[in-house]
Amino acid sequence: MKKTTSVSDTSLPAHQSHVPSSRSFRKSLGIPALVLFGLAYMVPLAVFTTYGLVTRMSKGHLPAAYLFTLAAMLLTAYSYGRMVQAHPYSGSVYSYTRKTFGAAFGFLAGWTLLLDYIFLPLLSYLLIGIYMTDYFPSVPLSVWILGSIVLVTLLNLVGIESITRVNWVLIVAQMVFVVVFIALSLSHLGAQAEPVPLVQPFYDEHFSLPLVMSGAAVLCLSFLGFDAVSTMAEETPEPRRQIPAAIMLVTLIGGVLFIVMAYFGQLVFPEWQALTDADSASLDVLRRIGGEWLVTFFTATYVAGCFASAMVSQASVSRVLFAMGRDGAIPRVFGKLVTKKRVPANAILLISLLSLIALFVTLDTVANMISFGALFAFSAVNLAVIKHYLIDERLTGRGNYLRYGALPAVGFLSTIWLWSSLSGMSFLIGFAWMCLGFVCLLSATRMFQQQLPDLNMAE
Repeated sequence: MKKTTSVSDTSLPAHQSHVPSSRSFRKSLGIPALVLFGLAYMVPLAVFTTYGLVTRMSKGHLPAAYLFTLAAMLLTAYSYGRMVQAHPYSGSVYSYTRKTFGAAFGFLAGWTLLLDYIFLPLLSYLLIGIYMTDYFPSVPLSVWILGSIVLVTLLNLVGIESITRVNWVLIVAQMVFVVVFIALSLSHLGAQAEPVPLVQPFYDEHFSLPLVMSGAAVLCLSFLGFDAVSTMAEETPEPRRQIPAAIMLVTLIGGVLFIVMAYFGQLVFPEWQALTDADSASLDVLRRIGGEWLVTFFTATYVAGCFASAMVSQASVSRVLFAMGRDGAIPRVFGKLVTKKRVPANAILLISLLSLIALFVTLDTVANMISFGALFAFSAVNLAVIKHYLIDERLTGRGNYLRYGALPAVGFLSTIWLWSSLSGMSFLIGFAWMCLGFVCLLSATRMFQQQLPDLNMAE
């Protein structure tokens, strides 16, 4: 008999308590701490990562593109909250889809999101190269990329335990930069003799919905991290209430921050056709309102943030590969801990080798690939809400149809629409990656003759 009261049940079934009580996390995180955690993952200066790329794609309507992305992300954040209520313990796209649709689909959803994990350190290395080359033109891009890969890899191999504290310092520095940027933008706009077209960044005669939607699809990259809050459920006193609220707040605050930053950037530099280089276009805006000192401040803060992000993302994906190797989903050589520090060295070295792709790809390609994996995963979570509550739990009534049917359905359609707006190359590489995942699935299950191991994608 199906239960219809699972949402209000605050106790955790024994079979879901996968962490023994003697090793359970300390439940000390409230909503403010969770929100700060999520914003730290999203990175306030992420708006500058694809600033020039999406400004050109949308023909100067970057804030409008962010509005569409924020709407889709809020609906997806709502769906994450509903899945947290159903499974109030450390979760992920993989665990939600596995429990809802079965092991095979869960594996493929997690595998697709793994593409993001692999490309995130690569993106950080590429951005370090782009901005350091702009600041030191005499040093080739490849030198910065190779140098950062080697340094990050060495630090992760020896083990860095203080990276969290460093990240918080960088977040504070980024927030200081945001305040300075907005203040200088207001000062610059106030000194203009001509009236400032306040609505132009959102809509003018050149507005094109297909172009704006294409840009909005890429901007999903900026929102990666809001879902990381769901992995903190076991450290929260009331996960069913606090985690959904924190996820929504992180998405809303981060989205509004991105829109405000993009809006002021477009107002102070409206002639988007004159941007020097799409990859480092934000520097044109900064030079206009603050000169070289602001560019120096930004470059130091942004590159340091990218370096820390590369360390964290490389460490994270290496542990995911370690879990998959340990459980037999990929070759077991990646499921071994080596050296005295007991780090997954083989997995770390593999990610380092894959990161060399940064020497040969563009920022456009990397951003599209990360958005491909994220939007597929977000779509799966939206669908999981509908199936879990309306089909598996058989909830009925107008309110339940709205909460667990209409809203997730609109979220699914929104993410699929954005997903379909990505470049053709994104789908070519993305589907090739999914086919490789299917081959791994066949191998791990011996052509579906064995049960798929329960992977911990949040390890």
